[in-house]
Amino acid sequence: MADSWTPLRLISWTQEFFAKKSVDAPRLTAEVLLAHALSCDRVRLYLDFDKPLGDAELGRYRELVRRRAEGEPTAYLVGKREFYGRPFRVDARVLVPRPETELLVDAALSALPPDGRALDLCTGSGCVAVSLALGRPGARVVATDVSEDALALARENAAVLGAGVEFATGDLWAAVHGDERFDVIAGNPPYIPTNELAGLSREVRREPCIALDGGPDGLAILRRIVEGAAAHLRPGGTLCLEMHESHLEALPALCRKAGFAHAEARRDYAGLPRLTLATLAATKDPA
Repeated sequence: MADSWTPLRLISWTQEFFAKKSVDAPRLTAEVLLAHALSCDRVRLYLDFDKPLGDAELGRYRELVRRRAEGEPTAYLVGKREFYGRPFRVDARVLVPRPETELLVDAALSALPPDGRALDLCTGSGCVAVSLALGRPGARVVATDVSEDALALARENAAVLGAGVEFATGDLWAAVHGDERFDVIAGNPPYIPTNELAGLSREVRREPCIALDGGPDGLAILRRIVEGAAAHLRPGGTLCLEMHESHLEALPALCRKAGFAHAEARRDYAGLPRLTLATLAATKDPA
């Protein structure tokens, strides 16, 4: 790149380059990466649209463009992703938070009393748990994950954003005390059927496989969660789970089989089945 490269010219060139490389949202991605390379916000790019970049700035940007064109997620390159209106640190240790998962937070917050208790299984970056804790400051929020690396990053996010979240390491229910009961249990566990992993975008395939692979039918982890959830919910408590679109009927059926009084699937912004919400009876039936 020549010394005469300005922000506007760089963005235009990169937009065309990314489009040829089938990078999603090519202009937005170019702006985000250039703002990161220059340590500024995207508005500043257009305020300084005709200011030539120096060699060091061009070098940083060139490297980001190369890595993005090779399939590295934008969120990993800039080290953050906005979720529920807040910036979360992300890197290759965790799944990149998706807008659809905000629906999981919406549902969990609706069911969580101001002074209630919530459990976030498979917390990853901590985006769900932190959002719950900040949305219900008087509630107790516990987050678990089998990955120590993921929990380390989740703890960072909680600390930076000022969220009071308790973290525990373990494989699903192994991280939860046997007598603990919650008003809400939420989770965005691995739910992609194994045979679909190879067909995912190259960006998604860069994310941790342990956070994606849900077994042959995508229900391997979800099934274990459902089977143990009733024992950790208070009467009237709610289970909120993100799911694969193929689980529209299967996951609610698993919940009903596990003793939940009500279970229903909800769709995301694109109209695809995305969540299952299941509720225990408010009181137990007499013996």
